[in-house]
Parts: sequence; C-alpha cells; structure tokens
Amino acid sequence: MKTNDAARSHAALFAALSTESRVRIVQLLAHDVFCVGALSRLTGISAGAVSQHLRILKSAGLVEPERRGYFIHYRLAPGAGRLLKTALNTVINPKKGAGPCMARKRSARVRKS
Repeated sequence: MKTNDAARSHAALFAALSTESRVRIVQLLAHDVFCVGALSRLTGISAGAVSQHLRILKSAGLVEPERRGYFIHYRLAPGAGRLLKTALNTVINPKKGAGPCMARKRSARVRKS
C-alpha cells in the first residue's frame, strides 16, 4: 500500500470514530450483537441516526451486518481491533525511511541530544 493510500485509509478509519456516538456503538458491539432498535435504546440516539452511524462504521470496515429474519443485527467486524491497532501504530511509530520529512525530524532530534 502506498504511503498516501495508507494515510487516506487511516484517516477514514479515524474519522469513523470521530464522534462520541460512534465510539459508544463500537463499545457496545465489542461485547454483543445488536439490532438498530436495541442500539437506539441503549445509546439514547434515534434509530435513524444509529443507522447512519452504522453505515459509516460499516464503510470503515469496523462493523458487519447479519440478517436475522426481518431484522439486521450488527457486530464488530472480525479483525476490527487489529485494524485499529495497526492504523494507530503506523501513525504513531512510522517506519524508518517513511519520507524526507520524517528523516529531518529524526535527525533534528538526534542533534538536540
């Protein structure tokens, strides 16, 4: 994956978690499977808003839908935790040679010591 593609992917992932409501939904789905109505009741958010939040989380690859009769239940996507950890680790601990900007910052830190 190219650096720009990775940065774009990570930004989309972090943007999906940029609201308290979506973080609360992810926290709930980390422990159980819920339909929109249940998530609405548990979070105090309207069902329509929960659906929109789930759409964003799904497009980021963090949740998966599962049809059960007339209802669609949502769960945390397998590997969602690993995806988040990898993205955060990549942003916080970039590999050496990640680009000239990073090399200058590293060398500036070394000189100050």
